Amino acid sequence: MFAATFTFAKGDYDNEFYQRDQAIAEAARAMPGYLGEEAWENPAQGLVSTVYYWDTLDALRQLVEHPGHQMAKRLQARWLQGYHVTVAQVLRHYGDGGIRHPLAAARPVRGGHGVADDAGPGTPPAGR
Repeated sequence: MFAATFTFAKGDYDNEFYQRDQAIAEAARAMPGYLGEEAWENPAQGLVSTVYYWDTLDALRQLVEHPGHQMAKRLQARWLQGYHVTVAQVLRHYGDGGIRHPLAAARPVRGGHGVADDAGPGTPPAGR
């Protein structure tokens, strides 16, 4: 399982930005291997961060290679004051079920250090 975090500094948006943003989001949600997303905003710094969750790295590559995504990447300087992307492998995910999270219904991560927390609600994994 992988997480792709897109953090950007807000700029001036126009109708084309909103149309492209919506089209890319719809394309991502329709791709096999898409697990969900969540977004955060830091108004004090003018930053927005969206995390997309993917079942496999190949699933994430589908979005990266999508023509709409490629075009938006070429045009990003028109709307953004800078951006940063982080791609990370999800080693573990757990929670007490008290909040809605995109991975709440996802299968547990298995293998290596990526074992799911089976200790029960509110119990952090070993080593924490």
